[in-house]
Amino acid sequence: MKYQFELIVGVIVVLFIGMFLYTTSINPDAEFEGSDGVGSAVISELTGVAEDDITPLIPQWEPPSGEIESGLFALQAAFGGIVLGLGFGYLLGQRKLNQN
Repeated sequence: MKYQFELIVGVIVVLFIGMFLYTTSINPDAEFEGSDGVGSAVISELTGVAEDDITPLIPQWEPPSGEIESGLFALQAAFGGIVLGLGFGYLLGQRKLNQN
């Protein structure tokens, strides 16, 4: 099968979209929360410790303004796009080399 990897990725994407649509159809008024808040709430329920008393082992740096935070996010997205582009370009080049 020539396009086995592409077929597997396509099936995974369709399953992910289906899972997303299924979970949003169960409770359409639900808001998406970060895993940090949900995890802290579960830990505080299990241990009986107040959520404010739980501190992370490695303190997180918070940027001084929202502009810096969004700039860092854009820089991270650009870096990830470059890495993906280089990886796909390398694979495409190797495929073309093997065909010749």
